[in-house]
Amino acid sequence: MKKLINAVDDIVNDSLRGFGLAHPDHIRVDAQNRVVLRADAPRQGKVGLVSGGGSGHEPMHSGFVGVGMLDAACAGQVFTSPTPDQMLAATTAVDGGAGVLHIVKNYTGDVMNFEMAAELAAEAGIEVESVVVDDDVAVTDSLYTAGRRGVGLTVLLEKIVGAAAEEGRDLATCAGLARTVIAQGRSMGMALTSCTVPAAGRPTVDLADDEMEVGIGIHGEPGRERRPIASAKEVAAMLVQPILADLDFTDAPVIVMLNGMGGTPLLELYIMYAEVADLLRAKGVEVARCLVGNYITSLEMAGCSLTLLKADDDLLTLWDAPANTPGLRWGC
Repeated sequence: MKKLINAVDDIVNDSLRGFGLAHPDHIRVDAQNRVVLRADAPRQGKVGLVSGGGSGHEPMHSGFVGVGMLDAACAGQVFTSPTPDQMLAATTAVDGGAGVLHIVKNYTGDVMNFEMAAELAAEAGIEVESVVVDDDVAVTDSLYTAGRRGVGLTVLLEKIVGAAAEEGRDLATCAGLARTVIAQGRSMGMALTSCTVPAAGRPTVDLADDEMEVGIGIHGEPGRERRPIASAKEVAAMLVQPILADLDFTDAPVIVMLNGMGGTPLLELYIMYAEVADLLRAKGVEVARCLVGNYITSLEMAGCSLTLLKADDDLLTLWDAPANTPGLRWGC
């Protein structure tokens, strides 16, 4: 294992320290609770948006804290859910009197701990709504979930609902908008290599040099099938077809995210996007917006994921609204 670290036990704390030093204009770090907060939080009268999860998926979630997106993100250990105490600290810190929305990826630990945090917040007089993202079409259930996993759609949801909260929409409206995004988005991923969790010190998945895993999860969980390595055109079809089979994307404009898993260069991601765009065009899917890059990763895993979201005029307007975060920035 080759990692640029000091000690395995200090990875998350050391990373958060560097993150805070690198982005003082956008965020501040609560080191005790391992929570990243928007620099000007709490904003009075604004719905607070809180998300989080295991570390190792950067820039998700901490990189999306700032104007137009999240108000706080909780950082768990690598691939491990944050604790309810962390989530409660984040919720309390961003409560500006308009309530707080919890954005939760569908993993058992995340769901359970956010539920506990919401109950504790309610006892403290904070109104909390929660939404659970479950966009991965690869498998129905997994090692870490009951139901579909929550993956790349989380990025799009945080951008869109973040813009809605920024313009002053209330908690019920933001939660309803989030549920609309969840209903209208789907994702599928693949991996050429495994990732290596530092505490384990060895690859999570044993992939031969000529193999790839189709439908893999963001923690290295098994996917639908293991196959011989194929061309970019063939891999694009393996991602597009299951998504289109699950939901009709021909009846509205679509936001597309072609996401790198951490170890794939942009050179290859743009090759993949070109193949995806060709397939979508051939299937009658209108691409209104696209995002290509590393947004929800799996440490150093080589591979990519595809997310499609049906978007009406309101969703597109919110997508285009300004965002100013360490990991996503436009219009500012």
